[in-house]
Amino acid sequence: MLRKQEILELEKFAKEIRIETLKELGSIGSGHIGGSMSIVELLAVLYGKVMKVDPKNPNWEDRDWLILSKGHAGPSLYAALALKGFFPKEWLSTLNKGGTRLPSHCNRMLTPGVDMSTGALGQGISVGIGIAMGLKLDNKNNFVYVIIGDGESQEGQVWEAVLFGGNAKLDNLIVFVDYNKQQLDGYVDNINPLGNLGEKWKAFGWDVQEINGHNIDEIYSAIQKAKGVKDKSHVIIMHTIKGKGCTFAEGVELNHHMTFTKEQIDNAIYVLEQSPFNSEVDNDK
Repeated sequence: MLRKQEILELEKFAKEIRIETLKELGSIGSGHIGGSMSIVELLAVLYGKVMKVDPKNPNWEDRDWLILSKGHAGPSLYAALALKGFFPKEWLSTLNKGGTRLPSHCNRMLTPGVDMSTGALGQGISVGIGIAMGLKLDNKNNFVYVIIGDGESQEGQVWEAVLFGGNAKLDNLIVFVDYNKQQLDGYVDNINPLGNLGEKWKAFGWDVQEINGHNIDEIYSAIQKAKGVKDKSHVIIMHTIKGKGCTFAEGVELNHHMTFTKEQIDNAIYVLEQSPFNSEVDNDK
């Protein structure tokens, strides 16, 4: 469990990621805003507290790995990386423009701190399993973190990987499912329902937890609990809200990719800047 001050610091980091992501997307007037916003707290915990990384040496051999399999959420990852000093914040305004090093989907050949090129959904978890196995063979204690989407979980390759990963018992692998209940063209339950996702992963032999994916302390505690379970691969199913924290995206069905005006972006940033932190609200009770 985190101390109150640690939670507040990570909530501030999450707010900064959201604001920088909005500025980034606002520079082009469109983009993948829904899924970028739903993983912000996770990114804040990973880069603010959990992951072993070196912004000055992104390819450090002893680093922890992050694979954002739902690569269209790259804008929030870029914001987190820029805030941590992997590259200048000025790069954020070049998102998806000619000559950019920040393409719409993550590209490890272009962006410092990106460990895998992603965007072809379903592939990230397979690569994550391979990396985790390789680290085990090399007797390294690095962790591999993989973020997949719920819409992505309709891909057959995901379940082939889940079967193999459960049998491989990779306790240095933690997969996060961004279960925001929405995909590109609507609600998951209206398109191809996933049923009881936790029970499915359990049936494949994984250590399974389900949490509120916007609660900083729950995210951190789940990661620490997973690390305490040996000889099992881990999955943390995060119940999230697509477009979380964005005034014009949260609660909108088709918020996977949106166009928006400067006024909408400015208003969303203003609301975020004025909103209290969850830990401060709790302290007032």
